[in-house]
Amino acid sequence: MTERTPIEVKDVLKRIEEHPNVTGVIIAEKEGGQAIHSTLDTMETAYYIKHCNTLTGIARGAIRETDPTNDLQFFRIRTKKYEILLAPESNYLLIVLQNTAKASGK
Repeated sequence: MTERTPIEVKDVLKRIEEHPNVTGVIIAEKEGGQAIHSTLDTMETAYYIKHCNTLTGIARGAIRETDPTNDLQFFRIRTKKYEILLAPESNYLLIVLQNTAKASGK
């Protein structure tokens, strides 16, 4: 995978954030869990980083138990209220929250 320039990253983030169903976007450091970018308030950001890091760790462990040569690339969780999209990279975790009511037309 080729590295993106900061301008390309900002353009991608802007497109994601402007999607009508997206209610929040967070980019966090994988180690330490510090937010690099967030459209949510500080408390919500910290909450989602903490719990999404935990979930990706559990999912990654389950995948590697089944096949040690495999790894987690994308994780999607759908609840009644939100759909949480997690994209763990080598140094970062991308978290996108979408409103499921809007997505399904309710």
